[in-house]
Amino acid sequence: MVSAADRVKNPVRTSVWLNTRPPARSRRADQPAGLDRDRITAASVRLLDAEGLAKFSMRRLAAELNVTAMSLYWYVDTKDDLLELALDAVYAEIGPPAGDAPWPDRLRALAGAYRGLLVRHPWVSPLAGRFLNLGPHSLLVTHAIQDVIRATGLPAEGRSGALSAVFQFVYGFGTVEGQFAQRSAEAGLTQDQYFRQAMSEVRDQPHLDEFVEESREVMDARADATIQEMRDRDFTFALDLLIAGIEAMRARGDAASAQ
Repeated sequence: MVSAADRVKNPVRTSVWLNTRPPARSRRADQPAGLDRDRITAASVRLLDAEGLAKFSMRRLAAELNVTAMSLYWYVDTKDDLLELALDAVYAEIGPPAGDAPWPDRLRALAGAYRGLLVRHPWVSPLAGRFLNLGPHSLLVTHAIQDVIRATGLPAEGRSGALSAVFQFVYGFGTVEGQFAQRSAEAGLTQDQYFRQAMSEVRDQPHLDEFVEESREVMDARADATIQEMRDRDFTFALDLLIAGIEAMRARGDAASAQ
């Protein structure tokens, strides 16, 4: 196992993907039959989806697998190792876009897939910024994103900014969307019921009248759309704005080069 002292000396090596040791220890006769990293990882994902990050523990996972907690340490050193494995496993849900499609279409496909991932698995958001994301599925997604950004025609010095603009927007949008869906479910309400109840309570607060009035025009423009319809509309429009910005910046660079 990796000791706390080792992690302090070299905190970067807290990543399971930088551990040069074999992925599993030597089998013993008293180890549970059929237990391996893939099965443990799949169970971790199911448990995180069902109960959330705060309740996830080695003991709870062991109970899910009907093994002892110590059995899990034959395959991973820490709970963080399991979380990294689970995180990379769900990145497999983001398939590569069609390589021959125009870059805006490929970018929309990747952005939409990442948004869906964050909504389906709300626990991904805090973990994505916590770990190095060096797993095989994560690296394939990174490669696909970088390939699309290169295809925009932006100069090299502008590509990281474009990547950040698009995918940090998606990260924030998907995180808020996923958390709202989870909060609604925990309250035993649909998202539309939760939203209507919240807005009704806001309107009952006199000190919030100015906020309600300032928001009225925006809310009226959304007419009778559901929360999902509103989110889809906003996401599509915002992404179109970002793509238009990338195209404008590329055109500006082309014009400057031509002078």
